[in-house]
Amino acid sequence: MSNQPYEGRHEAYDPYQQPQQQPQQQEPQPQPEWQQHTQQWEGRTWEAQAHTPVPAADTAYPAAQGYQAYDEPQGYGGAVGAALPPEAPARPWAPEHAPAAGEAPGAVGPADPSRPGGTLPESPGEAGAGYGPATVVGQSRISDAQRARAEGRSPIIEPGMQPAALTALLALLLSGAAAIGEYALVVPLVLLQAVTAAGWFRLNGMWPARQGIALAFLGAVTADVALLAAGRENAPAAILGTLGVWVLLTLVLQLRSHADPDTRMYGLMATVVSAALSIIAAGHLAAEPDAVTVGAAAVAVAILARALPLPTAASVVVALLAATGAGIAVGGMTDLGTQGAFLGLGAGACALIGHRVASYDYPSRFVHFTAGVALPLAAAAPAVYLLGRALG
Repeated sequence: MSNQPYEGRHEAYDPYQQPQQQPQQQEPQPQPEWQQHTQQWEGRTWEAQAHTPVPAADTAYPAAQGYQAYDEPQGYGGAVGAALPPEAPARPWAPEHAPAAGEAPGAVGPADPSRPGGTLPESPGEAGAGYGPATVVGQSRISDAQRARAEGRSPIIEPGMQPAALTALLALLLSGAAAIGEYALVVPLVLLQAVTAAGWFRLNGMWPARQGIALAFLGAVTADVALLAAGRENAPAAILGTLGVWVLLTLVLQLRSHADPDTRMYGLMATVVSAALSIIAAGHLAAEPDAVTVGAAAVAVAILARALPLPTAASVVVALLAATGAGIAVGGMTDLGTQGAFLGLGAGACALIGHRVASYDYPSRFVHFTAGVALPLAAAAPAVYLLGRALG
């Protein structure tokens, strides 16, 4: 617009009766402060630039058609036309529906069935409490354990037939090696102790825990060496002495840790129990060879019977009966005779306890193939040692 005065239209209006002068270059008048700030703010945003207009159809709120597929890729707010959950608002978003300044984004609650058309509450104060802020990334994946807890299912997931078959194989190796000699028994025993140490840490959700697993396994190997050096007659002193030393060593190492107190306590308990189970498994090496032969065979049969597709109570009874029968059968081939039934029953009961521990708190497949394989045999070691001495 021209800055020249309208001489032809307003010439008669001159209250001061001054002669008109030639127009000169006018200096820009200072603008109010609020206009300066407004122009500055507009100049720094992308809206000051030229953009192609967006059609109204592309900005329309997509119609609700149901939940989005669980495994579909999700972008920022979902693709155009993506399905929406039923709790999505029934009306398009409008600026007047946005939360006020300083208000939490999630202050508006879900649709109110009591309102016409299920519309949202008109004011944030009418929204129900307990709703979190809105998200734009869709529903996050949850683990099997979280889903099972939400559905109220049991926290017990049994290992199944494949881990049971591995337990039976390892038990038969122990049974056969015990008949050969104590040095032959060391080979499957060391394998059992290594799997026990790793499985207990994984069962407690601590993975990787290389230092703790190495410490527990080193304690088990130390107990084996002490047993071979001291002999079976000094087995209690060798096992308990190693266990006491390793508890003290674990305590000292945890005290030197820089983690928070809760983490240190949790790591201390996991390491102590892992080392204790691995060291107690050396009871197979301390027991009489005939007791190991009968007890390991009973554990193999009991775990296989427990993995059968039967109700829990029925499978437990069948497993105990199978362990007792295996004790009688294998005991008849040794000097234990029919007394092998008591040994088989005791070893089978301890094995079922270990099996139950390995099934607790939604264990993963890795837990099933470590703790689920080793804990039945490790838990049966005290029964094999004590009953073998009592019945021998």
